Amino acid sequence: MPRLREVPRAEVTDEKILFFYDRLFGPDKDPAVDHGTVHGTPGDWWTVFAQSPEVFRHAVRGFAVYRNATLDPALRELGQSRAGYARGSRFVFSQHCKQMRSLGVAEEKIAAIPHWQVSGCFSDLERAVLAYTDGLVYDGGRVPDEVFAVLRANLTDPEILELTYITALYDMHATMCRALRLEFDDRPEVVAEVRDPEGVEVRDLASDLTGDR
Repeated sequence: MPRLREVPRAEVTDEKILFFYDRLFGPDKDPAVDHGTVHGTPGDWWTVFAQSPEVFRHAVRGFAVYRNATLDPALRELGQSRAGYARGSRFVFSQHCKQMRSLGVAEEKIAAIPHWQVSGCFSDLERAVLAYTDGLVYDGGRVPDEVFAVLRANLTDPEILELTYITALYDMHATMCRALRLEFDDRPEVVAEVRDPEGVEVRDLASDLTGDR
């Protein structure tokens, strides 16, 4: 379950939220109880974001940045997919792999996103987009001049700005989905101590490894 309460239909008064409840779940469903969007996702992103109509509306307006963007949608989705993977969000990664597929991107490229560094299926520009995304997500915006030079040689300034903004936006969404355990990121922490089995003596590990007596 998500870490925040889902807002049932009966409590929603905001017209924008009700619009998306109807559009994505159907007018006869309570998304907080009867989970499942028309896109095959649980849908709790929508029901949790409904906690704040202001945040909900701001987030939804952010999606509209696609409408008049000049950046090639395939490059946009490449950045978003890699951002989801790099941030460890199964939801963002999955959704934007699907979107790449809907744009006709080759399955070989979609499958290679996790190991793009050693894949030969990407163009120089696509590799620069992937490297740029890693600089944004992994390195907090530290991007080598050599990577940026490839972007500049192939994209306009508005396109680079769009790529930067949209990729960073979905880094934020990936982070929020993990923190709130939304959608496909509703999973427990995988890194936890493996305790000694019953009956195993507690010993000084460092001493055993160094051979000290």
